[in-house]
Amino acid sequence: MALLSDKELKKLVQGHPPLLENAVDLKTQLQPNGLEMTLKEVRTIEGPGAVDFDNSGRVLPESRLLDFDEEGWIHLPKGVYKVIFNEIVNIPKNLAATARPRSTLIRCGATLETAVWDAGYRGRSESMLVVYNPEGFRLRKNARIMQLLFQTLEHEVENGYSGVYQNENTEL
Repeated sequence: MALLSDKELKKLVQGHPPLLENAVDLKTQLQPNGLEMTLKEVRTIEGPGAVDFDNSGRVLPESRLLDFDEEGWIHLPKGVYKVIFNEIVNIPKNLAATARPRSTLIRCGATLETAVWDAGYRGRSESMLVVYNPEGFRLRKNARIMQLLFQTLEHEVENGYSGVYQNENTEL
């Protein structure tokens, strides 16, 4: 697997379907080795979840949307949150992606937890934001919080992602 460069990413963003839709400012979000994802929503996680082998007992906890103030800021106390991104990704069958938090989040005492973004996935994904800083953390709507890194696969997958999260949050 090889990590894609900005030149390759830009070409894919201009393709059909575009690798990334709904960018706030593509020129800023296109980085040497990835695409930055921006903050659309922050939600609390309320109640227990459950995971099993065949997903028959899967339970996703409820969440509650938090409001930004009149200047677009939100103060988050220490804790765990769900974030939803502005961007929709369309990952072709010859790519997969991983994500890393922007270093400023880490320097402020917060981080993001993410899963693998499978070949064939399309959607406006969600990640877990963990605020470790005892004083909390402030975020502004549309903040660049994560970098998505794309790798080429040695061989295109036969069947792309087709799970329950396909096309998630695209109606927001």
